[in-house]
Amino acid sequence: MFTYEVTGIRVRYADTDQMGYVYYGNYARYYEIGRVEALRTLDYHYKEMEDSGVIMPVYESRFRYLKPARYDDLLTIKVIIRTLPTARVVFDYEIRNQDGILLNVGETTLVFQRRDTGRLCAAPPALLDKLRPYFQDANKKA
Repeated sequence: MFTYEVTGIRVRYADTDQMGYVYYGNYARYYEIGRVEALRTLDYHYKEMEDSGVIMPVYESRFRYLKPARYDDLLTIKVIIRTLPTARVVFDYEIRNQDGILLNVGETTLVFQRRDTGRLCAAPPALLDKLRPYFQDANKKA
């Protein structure tokens, strides 16, 4: 299992609604920040993947709002990949505030798609090579 935490995401005034809560649609952006930075820590970059002809559109997204994030909160986004990607990859998320209070949980499923044909394809070998070490212990237990 791969996990990574992105820390120090400050809630901007523009992120909030009239009640002072983070507008619900902004959680998709927080999730994207989390997954891009998580992959970046593996030295795997979306741009390079896209330049090679593979894109990763979001197939499904789920959110559960437990408590509101508020203006000026400092958020931590925990990103979890529980299974090695195939033609799709599922990211789980936990968002906490500066006090460690769990505010939001969610999941996005992204698919790997060839840009030229629009057809689904397997996860790029370079990504699998970066992730595989995080799943080797799980394979030994099975």
